[in-house]
Amino acid sequence: MSRPYVIAKCAMSLDACLDDASPTRLILSHPDDFDRVDQVRAECDAILVGANTIRKDNPRLCVRSETRRQARVSAGRPPQPTKITLTKSGRLNPDAQFFTAGPAPKYVYTSDRADALRAELRDRAVVIPLKETVSPTWLLEDLGSRGIGRLLVEGGAEILTWFLSADAVDELQVSIAPFFVGAADAVRVVTPARFPFSPQRRMPLRSVEQVGDMVVATYLLRKNND
Repeated sequence: MSRPYVIAKCAMSLDACLDDASPTRLILSHPDDFDRVDQVRAECDAILVGANTIRKDNPRLCVRSETRRQARVSAGRPPQPTKITLTKSGRLNPDAQFFTAGPAPKYVYTSDRADALRAELRDRAVVIPLKETVSPTWLLEDLGSRGIGRLLVEGGAEILTWFLSADAVDELQVSIAPFFVGAADAVRVVTPARFPFSPQRRMPLRSVEQVGDMVVATYLLRKNND
């Protein structure tokens, strides 16, 4: 059974913040980078975010371009990628845009309250129970068995840390906004962990490009990738 090819992406400030400490979402990306990400989404079979991202940002996680949706359909694929989230607590609003926006299938992996969550979400998502401890490897194998060949991991920080620290990411895309957040309690890209890449093992850089007023750096993290 093959695991999906995993792309992790994030947009951050120059001081490596995903968000500030305010109640409203911090907009980091330039419109051109939003369009770039829309293309990346259109090339993937599924998009994964953590439950906290759903609660805080209420993302749609949809391909916005009609042209890209039609291209997917012409290629024999569904118009929208599958949506995936992980939650320990099972606290998810059935009316969140994750569930209501677009016709894509939704998978919710949870280590608690699976039966209750099924009752709350009804037909809006497939709820998949997890053991207390589960690795990205197990999750990727399960997604591969469900036909997911290319997975986009969009965050937040805990999810990015989980995948990156487990060496489960094939490609990392980092969009850097040209400003600082400067808040001590701002959300950073990753949380403390032991990562496979360090000063002794630097990440292989594939490309650097300017997108709008942002810099986008792409790293290939697994040796079996060309």
